[in-house]
Amino acid sequence: MTVGVNIGSLIDSDPGIHGGTPLIAGTGVTVRRIAIWHNAGHSIEEIAHEIGHLNLAQVYAALTHYYANKNEIDVDIAADEAEYDRLLALHRYSKQS
Repeated sequence: MTVGVNIGSLIDSDPGIHGGTPLIAGTGVTVRRIAIWHNAGHSIEEIAHEIGHLNLAQVYAALTHYYANKNEIDVDIAADEAEYDRLLALHRYSKQS
């Protein structure tokens, strides 16, 4: 008898890693990172290939978690992008001064 993988064990979070952001268990790869790549048009196969230590099941689990918590994660992504834009503008301003 083959023992399957408990898909609930594929996503984890630890307050000591990325501030408790959901990530693929046993890795430092966040669900947010997978969602960003997927939203940018990368296929699941491309993501698994680019992050070579992930398998398709892990990428699918990350996207399942993302879509189950889409609003919360999208708000988090938008906040990160806004902070990046703010810091970039501040850096450009300081270089001009």
